[in-house]
Amino acid sequence: MGRLEFQPWIKRFPGGGTVSVVVFPHAGGAAATYRDFATALAHAGADAYIVQYPQRAERLTQPPAPTLEHLAADLFGAADWSALAPLRLFGHCMGALVAFEFARTAHSQGVPVQQLWASASDAPSTAAAAPRVPTTDRELLRDVVALGGTDPRLLADADFIDMLLPSIRADYRAWNTYARDADVRVPADIHAVGGTADTRVAENSLRTWASHTDGAFTFELFDGEHFYLHQHLDALAARVAA
Repeated sequence: MGRLEFQPWIKRFPGGGTVSVVVFPHAGGAAATYRDFATALAHAGADAYIVQYPQRAERLTQPPAPTLEHLAADLFGAADWSALAPLRLFGHCMGALVAFEFARTAHSQGVPVQQLWASASDAPSTAAAAPRVPTTDRELLRDVVALGGTDPRLLADADFIDMLLPSIRADYRAWNTYARDADVRVPADIHAVGGTADTRVAENSLRTWASHTDGAFTFELFDGEHFYLHQHLDALAARVAA
């Protein structure tokens, strides 16, 4: 695997195993936000790869993707994923929808995806009916604070906010255009996971991921809110890597 070529913005966390997990951040999230989760995956024996979206970190000056489908295609073209297949995908919130589109692209290109872990996310067929996410600066910042998951010290830093808002706005605009019919499915098994106290994603919507797989489906809730995973890194990583 050491000879494989990746775009430099794909963060690799080798675990020495035979399982490859690709991690898709939430809207506005950078790869660095998932470093602890990727480390937990590596400790559980999986090789983890976190993708970086445009408009942040090393890709700060790159234009945003207009749709989640374009974003997934961009990420699929960033590496020869067939060399790591069969893949497991993990996406949190909007990242789960990007992972779903990535899985569809992978399937069309003959790259097997074994599992898709959809974390704290509306299903593809329910995303369009969910409340539209905000795009104005004031609403964006209020939404970030309400969801949690971002260090309050960073939210008090004006320079950080100036860098954060454009990436969130770009992701939210693409997210607001996303829609899929209930009969659009992938061959991969889908495992839907979420937090018991998540106020963003309804349990019924999370369960609707079952209609988007031709394989097996499981559902599990952990104690916590929308970013429950930060309190359950090891347990969640163990499930994904098993």
